Amino acid sequence: MASVSEWFADLDALDGTPLDAQLLDGRAVLVVNVASKCGLTPQYEGLERLQQRFGGERFTVLGVPCNQFGGQEPGTSEEIATFCSMTYGATFPLTAKLEVNGEDRHPLYSRLTATPDAEGEAGDIQWNFEKFLVSPAGEVLARFRPMVEPEDERVVAAIEGALN
Repeated sequence: MASVSEWFADLDALDGTPLDAQLLDGRAVLVVNVASKCGLTPQYEGLERLQQRFGGERFTVLGVPCNQFGGQEPGTSEEIATFCSMTYGATFPLTAKLEVNGEDRHPLYSRLTATPDAEGEAGDIQWNFEKFLVSPAGEVLARFRPMVEPEDERVVAAIEGALN
């Protein structure tokens, strides 16, 4: 099993620099493909509340901007950063835009999409705001489809379980 730092080693931050491994190492990570112009974009509020509630040395949300679903993340890195901080006060790390499905799928999502959801279905990301909880040891603990709100009791219970 790959450690968390190995899972995220080849990611760039939203500003194009290599993602600081210290932001993720030793933490449970809730990986979420995000978009700024989606009907589910208000989930940023719940993601930030999870970051405030559980964030620190043992947990973080990791936002992964993706423009594959209806072109709903068309902005530049600067525009995305401004939108997230000004509109939702997002303090969790964001990666550079990634492909989560298809031929150019990032290796991170090749690993994540092999994980089944609560109904036992693995495979492609369905839409923006699909969530994966990765343990500090690099084990994918849970997959939550886009319509599951960040503060849903199943998500909170999974995070609490990862931290105990």
